[in-house]
Amino acid sequence: MIDVIAHLKTNPGTGAEVVSNAAPLIEGTRRDCIFYDLDQTAGDPDTPVFVKRWEAHFAEPHIVAFQKATAELVADGRIGVVHSDKVEVL
Repeated sequence: MIDVIAHLKTNPGTGAEVVSNAAPLIEGTRRDCIFYDLDQTAGDPDTPVFVKRWEAHFAEPHIVAFQKATAELVADGRIGVVHSDKVEVL
C-alpha cells in the first residue's frame, strides 16, 4: 500500500479551474483507491492538494485526462510517496 500527497501550484488565479477539472479524476480514482480526496491549502486557492492511499496506477485514463486538461494551468508540483519503509519526493 502506498500513500501519495501531491501539492500543485497552479498559475495565479487558475486554482478553481484545476479543481473543476479534477471532478472526473476524483470519481475515477475513488473507484480504484482505498482513499482519495482533494483539498486546498488554507488561504491559497491556487495550491490544491491531492491525498490518496492506493496501489500504483499512474497510467489510468482518468489520471492521464486530468494531466492533459491541467497541463497549461499548473506551474509546479511536488508529489510525496509514502511507503512502509521510506518516503520519496518526486
